[in-house]
Amino acid sequence: MDPESLSLLLSPSGWALLGALPPYDERLAMVLAERLQKEGIEPALVSAALTQSRLRSRAKAKFDDFADGMLFTQTGLEQATRLAVGARHAQRYSAAGCTRVADLTCGIGGDAMAFAALGLPVLAIDLDELTAAIATVNLRHFPGTDIRHGDGLALDLEAEGVDGLFADPARRTASGRRRHDPAAYSPPLDRVLELRAPVPALGVKVGPAIPHTAVPADAEAQWVSVDGDVVEAGLWFGPLAPDGPGRSALVLHGSQATQLREPEGGVPVPDVGPPGGYLYEPDGAVIRSGLVGLVAEQVHGRLLDPTIAYVTSDHLAAHDAAHAYRVLDVMPFGLKRLRTALRERGVGRLTIKKRGTAVVPEQLRKQLDLRGDAEATVVLTRVGGNQQVLLVEPV
Repeated sequence: MDPESLSLLLSPSGWALLGALPPYDERLAMVLAERLQKEGIEPALVSAALTQSRLRSRAKAKFDDFADGMLFTQTGLEQATRLAVGARHAQRYSAAGCTRVADLTCGIGGDAMAFAALGLPVLAIDLDELTAAIATVNLRHFPGTDIRHGDGLALDLEAEGVDGLFADPARRTASGRRRHDPAAYSPPLDRVLELRAPVPALGVKVGPAIPHTAVPADAEAQWVSVDGDVVEAGLWFGPLAPDGPGRSALVLHGSQATQLREPEGGVPVPDVGPPGGYLYEPDGAVIRSGLVGLVAEQVHGRLLDPTIAYVTSDHLAAHDAAHAYRVLDVMPFGLKRLRTALRERGVGRLTIKKRGTAVVPEQLRKQLDLRGDAEATVVLTRVGGNQQVLLVEPV
């Protein structure tokens, strides 16, 4: 979006058009655009409104029905925190007793909305003028928020009276590629971390691929997944980490939340052994946080291979941070043998899961030439260093 498009959308006719558009449908977008232009609506406004309609449709996954009253940029939406996760961020500041939170890189205002919705006075600031303007629109229902265009790292924190800080540094290049090196964030992570000296209650959203070696020793590092997708990691300091430094995983499925945390004595090192009657696939947040050993301990299991995050056990145990499968068969990897096993079972629809192997699932599916009405799941992985196939079914 550019300033002209934003100006058009914020005009009375632009806002009315945006609110009157039907749910976005890619197949009908061109036809709708032509019809609106024939009705005399300025082409630039039609384009801006349909772009926002498309972004709002995509934003439903993050903001639910709130998306219908918000404005977005493509980059801003990609980086924005999901509503359910933003609420968890806000709860940390509220529980810590913060009285005014500064969102130093507010983007389109997603996290600031979550803070304000919990009754926290918020100062939201962004270095990009257009983004700050969009945040102003998105935060219009929260009169206790102060939205500014400027450099959040240049704030006089004492003069502003803030006792909580949040930052979500940009992690994409101009071409859209992800930056995995914290030193390449904008602003760099080290510069943000300096602020915990004047304001200990600092929270920083970082990419989930952040290496453990880049996590400061005084941080609680929490990896978060939503419905199976790892969406972020967060670094929490001071009163925002009441249980102290360490690694944790937060697994969100609908309204259910499961948290695992690194024990004081460290994560237990699991045994390694052959497949048992059940296979457990830990959630991605558990894997990223390095807490697979906790899952193995809790299901009384072991690893199939010391370098791969599959846990096996002889017994079934429910676990909210791992998917369980019943092991039906185990065989060395071989195309002919696997094809025969699947055809004997009449498998025509196959889910292929893999770790620790170079096999490309799409190519393998073609080579198997599946026929039949049954469904099956196979796991391609290493067992004790050897390539194996596990035929499993979800529990």
